[in-house]
This record gives sequence, C-alpha cells and structure tokens, in this order.
Amino acid sequence: MYNRKQHVIKMAHQLFIEKGFQATSIQDILDYSGISKGTFYNYFSSKNELLIGIYKTIYKKLEKDRNELLVGQDPSNIEIFMKQLEMQMITNRKNKLIAIFEEVMASNDADLKQFIQRSRLNSLRWLYSRFIDLFGEDKKHCLLDCAIMFQGILQYNVQYNRRAHRSGEKISQVVRYSVGRLVKMVEEVSDSGNQLLEPDLLEEWLPSCSNNTHLFKNQLLHLSGSMRKAISKNVPNEGEQEKYIELLEFIQDELLHSNNPRKFLIECALSAMNDHLFWKEELQQLEQLVEDYFSQLVETEKTPNH
Repeated sequence: MYNRKQHVIKMAHQLFIEKGFQATSIQDILDYSGISKGTFYNYFSSKNELLIGIYKTIYKKLEKDRNELLVGQDPSNIEIFMKQLEMQMITNRKNKLIAIFEEVMASNDADLKQFIQRSRLNSLRWLYSRFIDLFGEDKKHCLLDCAIMFQGILQYNVQYNRRAHRSGEKISQVVRYSVGRLVKMVEEVSDSGNQLLEPDLLEEWLPSCSNNTHLFKNQLLHLSGSMRKAISKNVPNEGEQEKYIELLEFIQDELLHSNNPRKFLIECALSAMNDHLFWKEELQQLEQLVEDYFSQLVETEKTPNH
C-alpha cells in the first residue's frame, strides 16, 4: 500500500509540473498512474490532499537530510548551515515546488492557501531556530526580524542571479554571498537595539511550535530512521515492510505536521508495531518520546498566557 501510494504521489507530481495543478484532473492522475478511482480515494480525499501529500513527502526527506548534516557536528558551524540551505534550494528547484505553489496562491482555494502559508511559517521557524544555534541566545530578541529579512535577501538574490546566468546559477555561490550579508546584518541589528517583531509571535502564528522543538524533531527522525533500517534488515515480507513503514509515517505525520495530534491513534499505531523483538529498544524509546510529548502538551495547556 505504501509503495502504491508513493507511486501515485510521484505520477501526480509529474503531471502538476507538466500541465499545472489546476489543469490536471483526477482522471488525468488515474490514467497516468494506472489506478482506479476507488484506489485513489482510498489514499486521498481530494486533489488538494494529494498536493499536500506531495509537499509532505518532499519535505520529510529534506528535513531528514538536513538533520543528518548536523549529526556529530557543531550546530553553530555556519558551513553546515550553508549546506542545509543549498540542499533546500536544490530540492525546491528539482521539484518545481515554487511554481506549483505560486499557481495555488493565485487561485481561490482557501484551504490550500492556508496550508502553503503555514508551510512558509514552518520554514521561517526553522531559520529562526538555526539562527539561535548560529548566533546565540543573547541575540535571540532580533533573530526573528533577521530571519524574515534573510528570506527576502536569499529569494531575490537567487531570482536575479538566475536571470543573469541563464545557463544555470551557482547555488553555492549565491548562498555563501547571502549568508555573508546575514552575518553583518545580525551584528548591526543586534547592536542597534531596534526590534520590529517579538520572537514570541512565532508561538501565536504556529501554536504547536513550543512542542515541536528542534531537539524533539531530531530525536523522532533519528528513531524513525533507525526503525526503517531495522525493518529493511529483519522483515523479509514486502507487505509487512510496507505496513510498518506506513505506521511510522503516520506517527511522524501526527507529531510533526498536525495541529492536534491524535494520541489514541498514535498509541494504536505503536501497539500494532509491538510484535517484533528486534526493535524492542527503539520502540520503547519511541513510546517514551510520545509520552513525553503529550505530557509537555498538557503542561503547556495548563500554563496561563501572560
């Protein structure tokens, strides 16, 4: 089931690139991917949900790859940060995500617009979190402002550099130049004492961000990666492999991408994975991580806003 669903996502993504999201019908997707209408609706409730599935599939991999660059490294190493940015830009370019999302933002679809806006805020939150790693807690007060400005600097440097070099811009060069300007900008804004936006606004814009900490996501993705390797190594049946991978994907989706993670369903998924001994240690760690997550969520809800 997991492989077939990923096949549909891949085929639909190609169609959206070639024909455009609006011009691609569900029937086009059925014909191109070779599935029935019933199978499609078993995976997705609509074309919108399919587009969201495409985005999540791409960015889950990007998030995993970005985090792997940090393993065993100093988070304040700006060279690692530049590699992460290059990886993100190459992913966007390769998958034509910006073009697809620009088309969606020009439409009247409120749900998709909301999803894309939230995705952009998630990207801003990642930048802000990494800026704390790079520049320190003492500059935290100005780093949301700097993250917003840096997004604009990087976006337009890429856009006009591409126009100037039609044969293909050097992404690494654009990233290095932009990050060089960023370092100076952070120093200047911090020294000036001027502040436009309070970093606490991120918690208002993305209420779940206090629970989706950088550390929590790293731990979850690391455990998920370990369990995937254990599945590939110890589960010979392909159907069983797909089942366990789908359960892992569900847990990860609920915890990282849902405004209201459903604890009961996550516990059911964990229970369904409890029939193999080879990953007992990893599963116990995952269960503890989930328990800690919901405990923190309860404590957050009890704490009054000031």
